[in-house]
Amino acid sequence: MSHPPFADWLSQTNDVTSTFLAAGQIPGLINLAGGLPDPSAWPVEALADLAKEAVRDFPAESLAYGPVPGQPRLRDAIAARFSTEALPLTRDNVLVTTGGTQALAALGLALVMPGQTIAVQTPAYLGALDTWRARMPDYRPMVLEDAGFDPTAAMTGAQFAYTVPNFSNPSGRLVGTDRRRALIDAARQTGTWLVEDDPYGALYYDGAPLPTMLEMAGPGSPVIYLGTVSKELAPGLRIGWAIADPAMIEALSAAKQGTDMFSSGLCQMVTALAFERGVPEAIRPHILSMYRARRDALCAAMETHLSDWFTWEKPEGGMFVWARARDSRLNTDALMRAGLAEGVCISPSSVFDPAHRDHGGMRLNFTLNPPEKLEEGIRRLARTTRAVLRDAA
Repeated sequence: MSHPPFADWLSQTNDVTSTFLAAGQIPGLINLAGGLPDPSAWPVEALADLAKEAVRDFPAESLAYGPVPGQPRLRDAIAARFSTEALPLTRDNVLVTTGGTQALAALGLALVMPGQTIAVQTPAYLGALDTWRARMPDYRPMVLEDAGFDPTAAMTGAQFAYTVPNFSNPSGRLVGTDRRRALIDAARQTGTWLVEDDPYGALYYDGAPLPTMLEMAGPGSPVIYLGTVSKELAPGLRIGWAIADPAMIEALSAAKQGTDMFSSGLCQMVTALAFERGVPEAIRPHILSMYRARRDALCAAMETHLSDWFTWEKPEGGMFVWARARDSRLNTDALMRAGLAEGVCISPSSVFDPAHRDHGGMRLNFTLNPPEKLEEGIRRLARTTRAVLRDAA
């Protein structure tokens, strides 16, 4: 007797993702593909001390079942962190999630039925596309840097518009203040929720941080702001959040309840204590200095070894450089697979395209590896590029 078939959405997954995720098992591989922080940036001793304190002094909050929206102490700390005089926030505006990914999943569950439209900043974050795959949406691309981009037309009829305005994954681009304001205005005009995913907002290497769209929109905002401690403290804490109108927080909480009931109480308490003690602010100068030097090293190596074949812009922050092939014959899916044999791994552009049709770009990460490994990785990638173009000739 045969079993029922698997859900239709499983047939839409791509083998490129599984290929580069499995590549980490290759000895000597230089991984330029992931969006990974350097483990040396984690405040290990501080987190160990806070974990001990959390279990010893707050056992009920840390070890028992907890409230679905999150521990009040952490919700209050997050609300205080993002409140301004123009935008006073309370815990009712905050949902704690198990990593930023759960916030994305909750959005899909709360807002999207199969066949409905999500407007997405394009190229789009792979993790978001994977998270919403089971909802089987239609995607409407939004290329925010295009001169002719019309945010009102892009948002009309969409369930929500998804953006990563601070150093977008994968493009590394920073969305300017005028375009942020235009997105807010379009969200108000169309009634479409505007999602501001901000995992990289602390990673400014050049210039002063821009105001968030959440802050710019003020009270009664159409913005749903998503954040995480993965890039500021440590990804293994799996603590993220959504900040929005209380009615939206209630809807997202209902979606969360059906997936994990509540996020780790221990990790929530550790994060709350870390925020109260200023741990992210204490370690940030070191993180920014280290990542700025690595960004510069990667871009210098690319200029030396890849400039004949690719164009790119040096990002002002974040974790990624987005490169486009000069030659249309250069397929970056093929480049990724060939690169594994040379001991280097990249992320090809096809996985950031909802239609999987873009094969002419790649995302390179600079935060995980020290400058000498970045240089060697780019040397390997240059050898691979020559070979792929030779085969394509």
